[in-house]
Formats: sequence, structure tokens, C-alpha cells
Amino acid sequence: MFKTMTNIQLKLSTSLSLATLLLSGCMVGPKYHAPPPAPAAEAPVVTYKESPTQFQETDGWRVAQPQDAMLRGKWWEVYNEPELNALEDQLNINNENVKQFFESFMEARTLIAQARSELYPTAGIGPSYTRSRSSSNLGVSGTANPGHESSLGSLPANISWEPDLWGRVRNTIHEQQYSAQLSAADLENEKLTEQASLAEFFFEIRGQDALQRILNDTVEADKKALELTQAQYDTGIGDRISVVEAQTTLQSVQSQALNLGVARAQFEHAIAVLVGANPSQFSIQVKPLLTNSPPIPIGMPSALLERRPDIAGAERKLAAANAQIGIAYAAYYPTLTLGASGGFESSSWKHLFDWPSRVWSIGPTVSETVYDGGLRRATVNQFITTYNSDVASYRQTVLTAFQQVEDNLAAVRILSQQILKQEQATSSAEEGLKLETSRYETGIDPYIDVVTAQTTLLSNQETLASLHVQEMTASVQLVEALGGGWDRTQLPTPAQVSQKLTKAETTIQK
Repeated sequence: MFKTMTNIQLKLSTSLSLATLLLSGCMVGPKYHAPPPAPAAEAPVVTYKESPTQFQETDGWRVAQPQDAMLRGKWWEVYNEPELNALEDQLNINNENVKQFFESFMEARTLIAQARSELYPTAGIGPSYTRSRSSSNLGVSGTANPGHESSLGSLPANISWEPDLWGRVRNTIHEQQYSAQLSAADLENEKLTEQASLAEFFFEIRGQDALQRILNDTVEADKKALELTQAQYDTGIGDRISVVEAQTTLQSVQSQALNLGVARAQFEHAIAVLVGANPSQFSIQVKPLLTNSPPIPIGMPSALLERRPDIAGAERKLAAANAQIGIAYAAYYPTLTLGASGGFESSSWKHLFDWPSRVWSIGPTVSETVYDGGLRRATVNQFITTYNSDVASYRQTVLTAFQQVEDNLAAVRILSQQILKQEQATSSAEEGLKLETSRYETGIDPYIDVVTAQTTLLSNQETLASLHVQEMTASVQLVEALGGGWDRTQLPTPAQVSQKLTKAETTIQK
């Protein structure tokens, strides 16, 4: 009795071990380790080279404190523009490009479920019924009962399963999970791009409104100057050329004022498309902007790799490429398929489900490619070169990220200092125009000198307004280069992207 039980236990243990081996298998191919962002080991960078903290000149734009802080969530709120905040909220809901990337992310998640389905057996049924008659003119033939009619009904069921012995299916699942994470990072990067574009267009409109106010004020001043020169000419004090010069100056500024409407309308239409609105039914109120860029927390350079969704996406693409190499290596190993089929078969419906009508078959199949002309080796080499290419792409993305941060840090810092000088130049031009106007009114200088002073002032005012716009758009680009309010902890995990889609996520849009 003891010996019998021991044999049973041994067989059961062997069966369980075999089942465990079939279910777990082994994983072939290289294990994934994220590569360093640069091929050469370098000392860690403590701060950005173009940060204002690295320069002795302290006037102008400053970064927010503390240095290791970063923007989070709705980064555009740092500009304290309620209208911009409302537009950004609309964009996050209604932007069609963002919706496209969201649906691509949903599609990537379905590919995980498709890959996971290969871990499980496949079962099916195929009931059939045929009525046939053989030919009576067969002569000498092996066909039984020539010229007779026959019926055959069958209700078969079959099941097959290919155990994932070498990790081909598991590597495929990992590849799709990493690809879904890449799609999630692409979605966040697209959101950031659209949000930054909206902010830039918004500040461009505010800049156009500021220029419009400057030109409108100039038009009014030029009208008064024309009235003065005309009155002097009518009374015989002035000359005709002064009147013509005043008319020319006024008409030129009026033309400039009209031209500003083109750019403003185009920026307004672009914002309408970004927020998913019909440009024909969308408008932004006129509000001149002449403010400085707010302090922005730039953080530490070492944190940039965790803040940019495009860098996170490039790294996930690497992980997916590594999984592809494992899939290619699995082709070197044999494939085991476990199959079974059974059912009922009878020439009459009456006896179809009788026990003697049963049929069945069961058995494993092992297949191995003996010769493929180098196909497997070429496939492995293909995915290795793809991986190496993705490594270079990842490192280039990192380098580009640092370049963009440094570029925009320099732009905001230098523009803020230029604005201070331009404000002084504009103030001097205003004083110069007042002095020249007084000299003209007292008959010391000709009117052409007043025109020159007016042109100088207008040019300085326009330059100052343009610099303010450049500084604001550069600060938006700096925020974008820093990754906005995103960080890598917001990237969904493989488990999260593998969750079953909800009914709302799979509803067809009307």
C-alpha cells in the first residue's frame, strides 16, 4: 500500500513539475537595462550653464526658488491669466489632435490583450451535416456502394495550446506593454505641445493688442500734429511741405495700424482650432500686454530626464526594441503544441449523440526549423540594429532636451535685460520728441525734425512691445523644454496599461 501511494505521489509530482515547466518556461534573449543618456561618463551638472544664477548681471529675469523645485500640473497658471487658464482647460477636453493620440494609446492597450491571449488554449466547435450520392458509373472502383446516397452529421470540438516555453509570448506581451507606455508618453508630449502653442498664440495676440494701442495713440498724436501744421500753414506761419510731411506720417501709421489685424486674426483662428471651436464663432477680447515673464522654477539638470515625456517615450521604445530581440531568439527553439479533438459523428441525427458515435484524438506536436537560409540570424541582427538605432535616438533626444532648455534660458535672460535697456531708450525717445516739438513750435527747427523724432519713438515703442512678446513666448518654450508640469511618475505602469478597457473607452464616437 505504501509503495503504491509512493508511485502515485511520484507521478503526481512529475506531472505538476512538467505542468509548471510548460507554464513558466524560460525567457531567451537579453535582459533589458536602460542605457546611460550619454556614452561617456561625465561629472554631474549642478546647474544649467545659461541660468541667471551663473551670471554677475542680476538685473532682469530671475528663476523661482528653490532651485530643485519644478512646475506641477497646470503650469500655465504661473502666468496669472484667467482667460488663458480657461482656454487651456478647453484644449485639454476638445483638442482633436490630443484625441487622436488618446485613441492611439487605447489601441496600444488592446494590443496587449491580443498578445496575452496567446498564453491560453484555443477552443472551437464546427458542427456540420452533409448529404451525398456517389456515382453509379464508377465501374471497377474502391468506392463502397456506388450509386447510393448517404448522410453524415458531425459535432466536433477541438482544443489546442502552445506552451510559451521560450518566452516568445511573454516577450511579445512586454513589447506591447512598453509600446503602450510609449504611446502614453506620446500623448503627454502632444498635450504639452498643444498647450504651449496655445500659450504662445495667446501672448502673441496680447502683443498685437499692445502694438495696436501704441499705433492708435500715435495716430491720434499725428492727427493733432497735422491740425497744428495745417493751422500754421493757413495763417501763413508754416509752409506747405510741413503739412505734406504730417499727412504722410499720419497715413503711414494708419496703414501700419490696419495691417496688425491680419496677424491677430490668424492667431485667434489658430487658438480656436486648438480648443476645438469653429473660428467663425470664436473671439478673444482685446487686452494689451506689456508685462514681464514670471519667475519659473527650472530645477536641477539631473531632473530633466524625469520631466520630459519625449525622453520617457524614447526610453520605453528602447525597452520594446529589446523585447523584440527576445522574440527573435525564441525562433531558434522548438515549438510544442498540445492538441485534442473530440465529438460525435453519425449518419443519422437520431444516433448522433449515442455513445458509440463518439470520436476523439489527442497528442502533442513538436516542430523545429532545421534550415531557413539564415532567416533567424538575419531577423535577430535586424532587431539588434534597431535597438542600437533607438539607443542613439534616445541619447539624441536627451541632448536636444538640454539644448532647448539652455537656448530658452539664454533667450529669457537676455531678452529681460534687453527690455530694461529698451525701456530706457523709449523713455529717452519720448523726451526727445517733446523737446523737438517745442523747438518746432518756437520756429527753431523744421517739421522734418519732428517727423524724425516721431519715427524714432514709434520704432522704440514697437521694439519694446515685440521684446515683451518674445520674452513671454520664450518663457513658454522654456516651460515646454522643462517638460511642463509632467514627471515620469505619471507614466502608467505595465500593469496599469494592461488593465481591461472600460465600456466608455471603447464606445464609438458619434
